[in-house]
Amino acid sequence: MELYTERLLLRPWRESDAGSLYQYAKSPDVGPAAGWPPHKSAEESRLVIETVLNGEECYAICLKANDIAIGSIELKLNGHTDMTDQDDACELGFWLGQDFWGQGIMPEAARELLRHGFEDLHMHTVWCGYYDGNTKSKRVQEKIGFVYHHTCQEVPVPLMHEIRIGHTNYMTRERWLEAAG
Repeated sequence: MELYTERLLLRPWRESDAGSLYQYAKSPDVGPAAGWPPHKSAEESRLVIETVLNGEECYAICLKANDIAIGSIELKLNGHTDMTDQDDACELGFWLGQDFWGQGIMPEAARELLRHGFEDLHMHTVWCGYYDGNTKSKRVQEKIGFVYHHTCQEVPVPLMHEIRIGHTNYMTRERWLEAAG
């Protein structure tokens, strides 16, 4: 399935995206803030496409103009997230290549994925979190209307071999409908 916004195409990841994934995922400013280490090679990025970015509702974020993957956004459904065990709830996860920060791309992509989640997938609640200090993720969540739920002081981050403070926010279908207006 493909989803569209004014500037973006959200589509499934392809093996041929490994080069662009590596270009953006190798930055030490991208992955570690989200809980994963920078990619070391295009081959590692190809394996990540095969094994991680393969969820039913995982999309490469591409500019319509060139169809090149510049980030990722996903609704992690029940069974693929630790934030919920309900079939009508899921977790929103995302990251964006550093060259594209500050252009409103992530809020645009996230609004479309929320629309898809609530309208097409009939979700009731979408959860989203960020680690302490990841102010960019916090800001995106605030911009699109997520509401604070709780903070956990000791969240394991296995890929980084760390324990962090995690903040959890949520959006209900009712709140989304009010905001969409």
